[in-house]
Amino acid sequence: MAEYPPRGCGPCPNRAVFDKVKEPDYLERNTVPKPELAFQNKATINEQHLGIPNTNFAPDLNVSPIKQSESKGNVNKEISLVSSSQHLTPGCQPLCCNPEDGQPPQEPCPKSPYAVEECQGKEAVGGGEVNKPIKGILKNAQATTTEMAAATAGRTAPGQEEPTSKPPVPNELRPVPQGTAPCYLPQPLDDMPDERGDKEMGPIGPWATGRVDWGPLAGLTGTRPVVDKYSITRYSEGEWRRANKDMLDMATTAQHKANLVDWNGRRCLEQTRADVDKNQADSTKRLSQREQDIHRWKCELEMAIAAATEEIGSLEEQRRRLKQASAVLMLPESIAGECLERRTGRLDSELVRDEVEEELIKELALTAEIREQFQRTLKDVNLQMIENRTAKARLEYDWSDKKVAHEIEAINCALNNKSTVMLFKSGSTMFPADQSTPEHWEHFTRETLQEGEATRQRSVTLRGTLDAILTNAARDLRSQADRIELALSRRISCTDQMRIELENNLTNILQRLADVEDLIRDIRNAIRRMDIPMKKAQTRLDNRLLRPRVENCRDDAHFGLIEEVKTISENVSALMAQLKQAEESQANLIQARSDLEREIMVKRKTLEIDRTRTQLIRSHFPSATALSGH
Repeated sequence: MAEYPPRGCGPCPNRAVFDKVKEPDYLERNTVPKPELAFQNKATINEQHLGIPNTNFAPDLNVSPIKQSESKGNVNKEISLVSSSQHLTPGCQPLCCNPEDGQPPQEPCPKSPYAVEECQGKEAVGGGEVNKPIKGILKNAQATTTEMAAATAGRTAPGQEEPTSKPPVPNELRPVPQGTAPCYLPQPLDDMPDERGDKEMGPIGPWATGRVDWGPLAGLTGTRPVVDKYSITRYSEGEWRRANKDMLDMATTAQHKANLVDWNGRRCLEQTRADVDKNQADSTKRLSQREQDIHRWKCELEMAIAAATEEIGSLEEQRRRLKQASAVLMLPESIAGECLERRTGRLDSELVRDEVEEELIKELALTAEIREQFQRTLKDVNLQMIENRTAKARLEYDWSDKKVAHEIEAINCALNNKSTVMLFKSGSTMFPADQSTPEHWEHFTRETLQEGEATRQRSVTLRGTLDAILTNAARDLRSQADRIELALSRRISCTDQMRIELENNLTNILQRLADVEDLIRDIRNAIRRMDIPMKKAQTRLDNRLLRPRVENCRDDAHFGLIEEVKTISENVSALMAQLKQAEESQANLIQARSDLEREIMVKRKTLEIDRTRTQLIRSHFPSATALSGH
């Protein structure tokens, strides 16, 4: 019986008494874990399931073969609900007061049916322990009945359950007393110390000074009872009962393992027969499917080989046309070079990079680019021809391998259990180092077909590109020639208009030169006329400086004369600046007349080169049909 902690307010009216909780069963703590076969964790859909398949329910070694008490787990769960913060034992209500809080103790409720006064004369739970001396705070308290203890714990008393009522907490979650164990198995009092008096002196009493009781740690510490004059004992009754329990548990565990081995063996036999038949059928289906896959890829290779042969002939025809078109390209290149050379005869002011010059350079660059493209395309055609033949050879090589493999797979599919050509071939059960995987095999075949098709598509693209190159080259050359003709016509017209404009400007320059000469003459006369007012103002100021002493006053007349001198000086400076600008303008007009006369001569020279020489050479440009290579 558990001993409660000391209280500060006397006996608690809500006390509850429970039997000692039984320890967990031995098998529950020492059960051998479930064995796992080496191949069981790596089993797949197509592998043989030897032993215990994971799709069936195998015996669980974690469950003891001995039927356990259903209340064992519930008792353990209930015991774990003890409040660690208040240090309460199971089933006990909180203290009415705590002496450490400094509050006065409260009187217990006298009206409670489970108070100490109401429990006088009642029988305590666990009749076998009534005669034992009571310890702790229970010395003055009487035991309660089973019904009161159940009510105190919030349970329904045994034998008084009502089917229609449902308690707030199910009974299976409440701790209940355990049944009495057999006499040859461990008893609840085996771990308790011997309560016989220390002063007892009987036939079996202590014969030495110090008493050594039996205890659970006797086997570890080596402490044993003293030897008396009648017998020599080594073990206690508790140790004997524990040894009995260990022996029974060992026998039960061995039987449980034997049952498991028997169950696994019979399951293995049944599963082996089923797996062998299933594996043979699956292998035949897989071989048949493999044969179909090889046949399908072999047909694909045959069609790819035929397409590659046709493409090689078409590409050879286009290569001949490319060589023919390269010879006609020399004529446009010669015409563009001749025109550029003739236009270098223009004079310095007309040596400009005009539109005609740019178009001629573009035509020359276009011709060189087309020639380079023809040469590059011819190299590409030659390389593509080699690549086409290589891809065709690779397709034929793969087709040959597929043909041999298809014949072998057909022989394997025809084999059955009655075939006479079957032999043991132990060396064949292996994975060769150079053996490919299905993914690599399919990838290799698919890559061969894709590479062959890609090569053929590149050849088709190259043929289309070659045809487009020839057509575009002829069109570009003719378009460039037309642009040059149009630009040359516009340039001749613009140069002629410029010549006319220069002649008109020369006439205007001569007229403006005469006007500027008249302006210079008038400004010089005006500057000479400003000398008389300046002399007059300065003479007046000099005379006023001769006034004596205080009469020499800075009056308004003096300020006016100074302002007059200042104004005359500013006007003379302005006239001098205008005279200088007029002289500069006269020099500019003279220079402009000289430049205009020279520019008119240069424009006439340019018109003669563009009209007479360049247009005559451009008339011999070849047609688009000749440029396309036909």
